[in-house]
Amino acid sequence: MPNVTLVDKPRGVVRRLAFRYSKRRFGQVVEPVAAAAHHRGVLLAMGALETVAERGWRRLDPHLRWLAIQASAGEIGCSWCTDFGYYEGMREGVDPAKVRDVPRFRDSDAYTEAERVVLEYAVAATATPGHVPDDVIERLHRIFADEEIVELAAWVALENLRSRFNAGMGLRSQGFAGRCEVPAAARP
Repeated sequence: MPNVTLVDKPRGVVRRLAFRYSKRRFGQVVEPVAAAAHHRGVLLAMGALETVAERGWRRLDPHLRWLAIQASAGEIGCSWCTDFGYYEGMREGVDPAKVRDVPRFRDSDAYTEAERVVLEYAVAATATPGHVPDDVIERLHRIFADEEIVELAAWVALENLRSRFNAGMGLRSQGFAGRCEVPAAARP
């Protein structure tokens, strides 16, 4: 159960626009918007950051971005973000084996070296305290340009904001993963 009553009837232009955008983009008002709607400034700041990131952060391959986001959400334990992330991954065409194996990426053979180092970076940068080992940084520099590494760090930081806000608000899975087919892991 959420830690605040979710706003169901938005008052004011900013809140109404946020609800309308959420319904158009996701088919419903997502709970993070309904929770943030209690504070116009928070809703506006989060919406502005999401808009700038969506439109202006385009150096990192979208599938790598998705992996970093999903790994960060999983490390924090945000079920809302993990659920929505599965939906987004499937919608963006990420290989279902990669979607399924993020929580156990170290033992999976589904990932390339670039994907694996992105996942390692996301997990290390999300830890508290955050510490990215030198070997991970060296591997990143062998594969990616500085602007891609900066963007990777920004996506991980943004997902930390999202996941910690949602977890702190007590938001749980909203059923997005149920809208897509994630093949079950092969059973022996």
